[in-house]
Amino acid sequence: MTVLLDSPLWPKHSTVWGHLVSDESLDELHAFAREAGLPPRSFDLDHYDVPAERYEALVLLGAVRVERRELVRRLRGSGLRVTAHERRTRSVP
Repeated sequence: MTVLLDSPLWPKHSTVWGHLVSDESLDELHAFAREAGLPPRSFDLDHYDVPAERYEALVLLGAVRVERRELVRRLRGSGLRVTAHERRTRSVP
């Protein structure tokens, strides 16, 4: 099981956000998110948006910090990456 966490770089709602992904399966990602107490509304088709203040707890639960490029590379390699085009045409299940 590998759940990956990139550096928080995206400002919004008075904090900075990053991404939590799995390089194995969405089931693994959702299970980790449930264990971490992340709200389902923070899921965005192939990742969870995570506020910077949750990072320490996620790492303690086993998330591995990686650079953004590594996160994207591994997400693409897993076949789970949702492209910008797919994002425009798909909705969250």
